[in-house]
Amino acid sequence: GERAHVSFAVAAMRVVAEVDVELGLTRIVWIGTAQDVGKAINPLAVEGQIEGGTAQGLGLALMEEIRTHDGLITNASFTDYLIPTTLDMPPVTTVLVEDPEPDAPYGVKGVGEPPTVVSTAAIVSALRDATGRALQRVPVRPDDIVGL
Repeated sequence: GERAHVSFAVAAMRVVAEVDVELGLTRIVWIGTAQDVGKAINPLAVEGQIEGGTAQGLGLALMEEIRTHDGLITNASFTDYLIPTTLDMPPVTTVLVEDPEPDAPYGVKGVGEPPTVVSTAAIVSALRDATGRALQRVPVRPDDIVGL
Protein backbone atom coordinates (compact mmCIF):
# COMPACT_ATOMS: atom_id res chain seq x y z
CA GLY A 1 0.00 0.00 0.00
CA GLU A 2 2.17 2.90 1.13
CA ARG A 3 4.52 4.32 -1.44
CA ALA A 4 8.12 4.95 -0.51
CA HIS A 5 9.21 8.52 0.15
CA VAL A 6 12.31 9.64 -1.72
CA SER A 7 13.80 13.10 -1.49
CA PHE A 8 17.09 14.19 -2.95
CA ALA A 9 19.38 16.07 -0.59
CA VAL A 10 21.63 18.68 -2.18
CA ALA A 11 24.45 20.64 -0.55
CA ALA A 12 27.37 22.66 -1.88
CA MET A 13 30.43 23.85 0.01
CA ARG A 14 33.41 26.11 -0.40
CA VAL A 15 36.47 25.65 1.80
CA VAL A 16 39.33 28.03 2.50
CA ALA A 17 42.44 26.21 3.72
CA GLU A 18 45.97 27.15 4.70
CA VAL A 19 48.70 24.61 3.99
CA ASP A 20 52.38 24.48 4.92
CA VAL A 21 53.73 22.12 2.25
CA GLU A 22 57.16 21.86 3.90
CA LEU A 23 55.76 20.61 7.22
CA GLY A 24 52.57 19.03 5.88
CA LEU A 25 50.39 21.09 8.20
CA THR A 26 46.85 22.08 7.27
CA ARG A 27 44.35 24.48 8.77
CA ILE A 28 40.80 24.91 7.57
CA VAL A 29 40.09 28.64 7.82
CA TRP A 30 36.46 28.90 6.68
CA ILE A 31 33.66 26.78 5.26
CA GLY A 32 30.68 28.17 3.40
CA THR A 33 27.73 25.95 2.64
CA ALA A 34 24.36 26.15 0.94
CA GLN A 35 21.92 23.31 1.36
CA ASP A 36 18.42 22.58 0.14
CA VAL A 37 16.67 21.73 3.42
CA GLY A 38 13.13 21.54 2.09
CA LYS A 39 11.35 23.58 4.74
CA ALA A 40 13.36 24.69 7.79
CA ILE A 41 10.81 24.36 10.59
CA ASN A 42 13.50 25.21 13.17
CA PRO A 43 16.26 27.07 11.27
CA LEU A 44 18.67 27.17 14.22
CA ALA A 45 18.41 23.40 14.68
CA VAL A 46 18.86 22.88 10.94
CA GLU A 47 22.03 25.01 10.98
CA GLY A 48 23.27 22.96 13.94
CA GLN A 49 22.71 19.75 11.98
CA ILE A 50 24.63 21.16 9.03
CA GLU A 51 27.51 22.29 11.27
CA GLY A 52 27.57 18.89 12.99
CA GLY A 53 27.72 17.07 9.66
CA THR A 54 30.45 19.45 8.53
CA ALA A 55 32.47 18.63 11.67
CA GLN A 56 32.12 14.92 10.93
CA GLY A 57 33.33 15.51 7.38
CA LEU A 58 36.31 17.49 8.68
CA GLY A 59 37.21 14.55 10.92
CA LEU A 60 36.97 12.12 8.02
CA ALA A 61 39.07 14.39 5.80
CA LEU A 62 41.89 15.16 8.23
CA MET A 63 41.86 13.08 11.41
CA GLU A 64 39.88 9.89 11.78
CA GLU A 65 41.62 6.72 10.69
CA ILE A 66 40.95 3.12 11.57
CA ARG A 67 43.86 1.02 10.42
CA THR A 68 43.22 -2.60 9.49
CA HIS A 69 45.23 -5.62 8.43
CA ASP A 70 43.63 -8.85 7.22
CA GLY A 71 40.24 -7.56 8.38
CA LEU A 72 41.40 -6.79 11.93
CA ILE A 73 41.66 -3.33 13.47
CA THR A 74 45.31 -2.56 14.23
CA ASN A 75 44.86 0.70 16.11
CA ALA A 76 46.26 0.03 19.59
CA SER A 77 43.35 1.90 21.19
CA PHE A 78 41.07 4.83 20.58
CA THR A 79 43.35 7.16 22.56
CA ASP A 80 45.11 8.10 19.33
CA TYR A 81 41.89 8.19 17.25
CA LEU A 82 41.36 11.90 16.76
CA ILE A 83 37.96 13.49 16.27
CA PRO A 84 37.29 17.18 15.75
CA THR A 85 36.57 19.42 18.70
CA THR A 86 35.28 22.97 18.72
CA LEU A 87 38.91 24.11 18.53
CA ASP A 88 39.31 22.33 15.18
CA MET A 89 36.21 23.83 13.59
CA PRO A 90 36.50 26.92 11.44
CA PRO A 91 33.71 29.45 11.10
CA VAL A 92 30.89 27.92 9.05
CA THR A 93 28.62 30.19 7.04
CA THR A 94 25.33 28.50 6.26
CA VAL A 95 22.71 29.40 3.66
CA LEU A 96 19.45 27.49 3.94
CA VAL A 97 17.77 26.97 0.59
CA GLU A 98 14.11 26.23 1.20
CA ASP A 99 12.45 24.28 -1.60
CA PRO A 100 9.73 22.31 0.24
CA GLU A 101 9.41 18.65 -0.63
CA PRO A 102 5.78 18.20 -1.69
CA ASP A 103 5.54 14.55 -0.57
CA ALA A 104 7.21 14.98 2.83
CA PRO A 105 5.58 15.96 6.10
CA TYR A 106 5.75 19.76 6.41
CA GLY A 107 7.99 19.84 3.31
CA VAL A 108 11.16 18.88 5.21
CA LYS A 109 14.26 17.13 3.86
CA GLY A 110 17.12 15.40 5.67
CA VAL A 111 19.84 17.84 6.70
CA GLY A 112 22.52 16.05 8.74
CA GLU A 113 24.01 13.60 6.27
CA PRO A 114 24.73 15.68 3.13
CA PRO A 115 27.26 17.98 4.81
CA THR A 116 29.26 15.00 6.08
CA VAL A 117 29.87 13.73 2.55
CA VAL A 118 30.19 17.13 0.89
CA SER A 119 32.55 18.65 3.48
CA THR A 120 35.02 15.76 3.24
CA ALA A 121 35.20 16.16 -0.54
CA ALA A 122 35.36 19.97 -0.36
CA ILE A 123 38.18 19.94 2.20
CA VAL A 124 40.27 17.47 0.19
CA SER A 125 39.57 19.48 -2.97
CA ALA A 126 40.82 22.67 -1.27
CA LEU A 127 43.98 20.85 -0.15
CA ARG A 128 44.54 19.52 -3.68
CA ASP A 129 44.18 23.02 -5.04
CA ALA A 130 46.58 24.44 -2.46
CA THR A 131 49.27 21.78 -2.88
CA GLY A 132 48.97 20.47 -6.43
CA ARG A 133 49.06 16.95 -4.99
CA ALA A 134 46.63 14.19 -6.02
CA LEU A 135 45.58 13.36 -2.41
CA GLN A 136 43.63 10.22 -3.24
CA ARG A 137 42.83 9.02 0.28
CA VAL A 138 41.39 10.25 3.54
CA PRO A 139 42.33 11.19 6.06
CA VAL A 140 44.95 13.37 4.42
CA ARG A 141 48.14 12.98 6.45
CA PRO A 142 51.07 15.39 6.71
CA ASP A 143 53.14 12.88 4.70
CA ASP A 144 50.60 13.13 1.87
CA ILE A 145 51.09 16.91 1.77
CA VAL A 146 54.90 16.83 1.99
CA GLY A 147 55.02 14.05 -0.60
CA LEU A 148 57.38 11.73 1.26
